[in-house]
Amino acid sequence: MNILVTGGAGFIGRWVVARLLKDGHQVWVLDDLSNGRKENLKEFESNHHFNGLTYGDIKDIPLLEKLFENSFDICYHLAASINVQDSIDEPSTTFANDVVGTFNILEQCKKNQTKVIFMSTCMVYDKAMDDSGIKETNQVKPASPYAGAKLAAENMVLSYYYAYGLPVTVIRPFNTYGPFQKTGGEGGVVAIFLKNKLAGKTLQIYGDGKQTRDLLYVEDCARFVVETGYASNVDGEIINAGLGKDISINELAKLIVKDEARITHVPHIHPQSEIARLLCDYTKAKQLLGWEPMHSLEEGIMKTEEWITSTNLI
Repeated sequence: MNILVTGGAGFIGRWVVARLLKDGHQVWVLDDLSNGRKENLKEFESNHHFNGLTYGDIKDIPLLEKLFENSFDICYHLAASINVQDSIDEPSTTFANDVVGTFNILEQCKKNQTKVIFMSTCMVYDKAMDDSGIKETNQVKPASPYAGAKLAAENMVLSYYYAYGLPVTVIRPFNTYGPFQKTGGEGGVVAIFLKNKLAGKTLQIYGDGKQTRDLLYVEDCARFVVETGYASNVDGEIINAGLGKDISINELAKLIVKDEARITHVPHIHPQSEIARLLCDYTKAKQLLGWEPMHSLEEGIMKTEEWITSTNLI
């Protein structure tokens, strides 16, 4: 198939591209490199199925029209403003990218009957109320403009399914981590903790650290994303993916550094956007796609630490 991955130079996008190329598809990437990096795609340059990186913005309609002349079968739409704190400080940028940009993608996909897999987020949910975890039918609570923009975009995506019969699926992966994730301030908690551990620094936890996260290893996430695009029985659906286990940030820090003297707590920058408990119920993904995670948290952390060490990102 001919496949477009928007945000394909990003952390999860890079793994989605790798999986699609392994499956033998022709792959194009669109990315403005605000979150992604050209280096993430370097290893694919010699692959004759890889049609390169188009540097550009999903708000640039003429660019999208030109790109969609390639008659894509599927568009994996991962491009977005993804930083929760940035969305609170400057909501207009997040709205423009995540809502208006998604609308532009939908318009092109409608013209070309291109299937859309829309990458949403677990951040749209209210906290998990018990050990059964969060189902797709659970209450949503957009506690940040990022979550609000993702919900708005989800509704637009689903409206194109109902109004125009466009095949679409909304996916809500939980907290994804692994190799190629940035280790700076905009990176995920696992990557930041590992970098500080390896650099001999203190691990800083926002707030009391009792908040929990369901941490999904990136190769499991990418497999979920890709296989959603292959399945016709998930058209019009919203689907979660996660490990199905949560861990408090305090326990995660201890697991990574194994020395409580190297852990400290600092005031939360935006406590109002914190979700107290994130725990995924991925039953729907298992039933409809036969998908479940293959990496334990311990295994995923080990592989991520090896990658950070090997790339000298300390």
